[in-house]
Amino acid sequence: MTLPSLIAELAAARHLSDNQVGSAVEQIVDETVPAALKADFLCHLALKGETVEEITAFARALRDKAIQPPLDPAWRNAHPILDVCGTGGDRLNTFNISTTVAIICASAGVAVAKHGNRAITSQAGSADVLEALGIKIDLPPAEAARSLQERNFAFFFAPNYHPAFKHIGAARKLCAERGQRTIFNFLGPLLNPARPDTQLVGVPRPELCEPLGRVLQSLGARRGMVVSGRVTSAEAVRHLDELSTLGENTVAEFYQERGFASSVLDGAHFPLQPATLADLAGGTREDNAEIIRNILRGDERGPKRDAVLLNAAAGLFVANHTRTLSEGWDLAAKLIDGGEAFKKLDELKA
Repeated sequence: MTLPSLIAELAAARHLSDNQVGSAVEQIVDETVPAALKADFLCHLALKGETVEEITAFARALRDKAIQPPLDPAWRNAHPILDVCGTGGDRLNTFNISTTVAIICASAGVAVAKHGNRAITSQAGSADVLEALGIKIDLPPAEAARSLQERNFAFFFAPNYHPAFKHIGAARKLCAERGQRTIFNFLGPLLNPARPDTQLVGVPRPELCEPLGRVLQSLGARRGMVVSGRVTSAEAVRHLDELSTLGENTVAEFYQERGFASSVLDGAHFPLQPATLADLAGGTREDNAEIIRNILRGDERGPKRDAVLLNAAAGLFVANHTRTLSEGWDLAAKLIDGGEAFKKLDELKA
């Protein structure tokens, strides 16, 4: 079906089938299709509201177009892969919490495939801060696969693995100019070319937790947790695309050994210090790199460390490396205080 006929379906509030989504994706990545027509389709889809099935079909079609790193199948069978990332879009200017968590999880022996990009809605994206830390972000697929297998960490720089996205940017810009978010605002964590078995994903709106959790499950992840952290202040209630130490957290999770569940996680169960959003503020890529060094060295002992420990606890638990979140918190603290986390950072710079 052509995009105009698919737009008519969406305008009539009809959901798209997998085949219709596949047809749409082929046209969206086609450089000969006008950007304005692509934008119309994306805006109509968002206005109708994307279903779990539509998001899954989009993610599957786009993942099939990605360049996959040549991971050794035998190694892969023995090493579950974790990704820890947020969709972005919370606009709260925190430092790079999930990137810090990824390094800590790697230092624990978890294979971490970090998928990310440069900053879009913040001052420093995961690619920016890793570059500032001295870690190469643009390794060719074979070298990235080797780093993951030998060092338990690799960064998969999104533009290098998703060539089809080159012809989507103009349409997304048009949607943004119209003030309309699109399905691409939350597809990023679903498109990791390493296809991780386990994922901790942060979203900026709690109502996205369950749908994206179900999408992850449909895409074949074995264990997953999608979180949105509440930030309560005198001005308003906002949400982080991370687990929050500043309020309760909406959580959707699933594991092979048990089914899908939604819950609320209260940080009061952990030894958190009093904090405000300002205590978690980031800055430029160089500022955030120094924050990460201070945390991994054990010099930072305040609220920023707490935020990292809470999210690292979830990452280690989702990766099936610890049995509980409390055990994950304790292990993350031990890895920092024992020097293993900073040693991993040094190793990744080599």
